[in-house]
Amino acid sequence: MDLNDLERALDYLEAHLTEELDDGELARSVHASRFHFRRMFGLLCGVPLGEYIRRRRLSCAAKDLRAGEKVLDVALRYGYGSSESFSRAFEAFHGVKPSVIRRGAPAKEFPRLSLGPGDAVRQTDVTIKEFPAETLVGFKKRFRGALWGDERLGQEDRFYRETLGKQWLLHGASGMREEEYAVIAEAGDDGYDYYIAYALDDWSRAALGDPSVMGLDLSGAGFLPVELPARLCAVFSTRQSRHPISDYAQLRRAIAEEWSRLSDYEFADAPEVVCYRWHVCPEERIVEIRLPVKRVGIE
Repeated sequence: MDLNDLERALDYLEAHLTEELDDGELARSVHASRFHFRRMFGLLCGVPLGEYIRRRRLSCAAKDLRAGEKVLDVALRYGYGSSESFSRAFEAFHGVKPSVIRRGAPAKEFPRLSLGPGDAVRQTDVTIKEFPAETLVGFKKRFRGALWGDERLGQEDRFYRETLGKQWLLHGASGMREEEYAVIAEAGDDGYDYYIAYALDDWSRAALGDPSVMGLDLSGAGFLPVELPARLCAVFSTRQSRHPISDYAQLRRAIAEEWSRLSDYEFADAPEVVCYRWHVCPEERIVEIRLPVKRVGIE
């Protein structure tokens, strides 16, 4: 599944916006699993599949209203059961009621996406690697948008800045290990769970829940076990540098370009992991992205 496949899927979506759309059928049309298709769509398009369809329908609905069509007719055309439910969704997206658009007011545009050549700053290296099952400890927040959408970096930045105390505590409990992790799981059209996590030994994990050992009660801190299954991953890394976060942002955008070279693999239904080798010599810091994959045709 490559950029050409996604372009064909976008063409299909555009031709069937007024019909009930089946993501399974879309996935089969480009010879991919449903999970791989939805994840690739978010990676390449920057919004979840369901959100993309919703925005395109509401954008097209505004054009129909400006052409003089009745609100109820437009509502039914784009899958809404009543003019009331359509009006609520329409106003939430456009900021004005459908009747205002019918009178000629401007509306928000969400054009059909076009996937041209990528803007990766450099060719990325990728390795396929097996990882054993493991348990991390962390805390989470529900993020909005797609796994690879434009909102993600801003949400990550705020989450890290607002939770420094928890990070320091877990880093200390990890024995001051070099690595810390982000784990991304439970992705849906409404967003995904984002964990900041650390590798702790068994004794330290148990001690976190024991006030007699810690000297304070951490039951309200929101610390959770983060279970990672044994998995096969495509591993991408930034170059070693003092400030790899800027490279990390560019690497995330470049990864989509590599899937045409990984024709034997597709996304697997398992958490994404980002490993930060942060507590090392500053010139040797690195960010590693581990994307779960499976061989095409293997369940």
